[in-house]
Amino acid sequence: MISKEIIYSYLENVSDPEVPVLSILDLGIVRDVKMNADESIEILITPTYSGCPAMQMIAMNVKMEMLAQGIKNVTVTEILSPAWTTDWMTENGKRKLNEYGIAPPQNKSNEYISIEDLIVPCPICQSKNTSVISEFGSTACKSLYRCNDCLEPFDYFKCH
Repeated sequence: MISKEIIYSYLENVSDPEVPVLSILDLGIVRDVKMNADESIEILITPTYSGCPAMQMIAMNVKMEMLAQGIKNVTVTEILSPAWTTDWMTENGKRKLNEYGIAPPQNKSNEYISIEDLIVPCPICQSKNTSVISEFGSTACKSLYRCNDCLEPFDYFKCH
């Protein structure tokens, strides 16, 4: 029988469709892998926010990856509680975001900082002289910022 560790290694190959540089493990949406007595596997995932349009694609991609690895009896179950938080992102995932040009979350989800007071370093030149353009970016989980030094716009992955 296949182990949970092997399943997790396969899940590392499943990218987030909205931020393809991140695996679903980097993003922290995989809550558990259950190995059942009948040799079926259940993978529990939590959306980054309720109604996230990427969840169906992620579930399909998980099943396709497992099938590519020879695992046929897989169920992907979406769970909403507890709600996902950016605190679940891996440090490696935050590093990948920054290298990709998206500023990673700057604080913990339980630390409230208004968007006007938040200092978001530019992922391009690392300047802290940045300003918010729009609270809403290319996806619901991002805001749009501009670096006042290199003048480049960039997405910020909002903390929640």
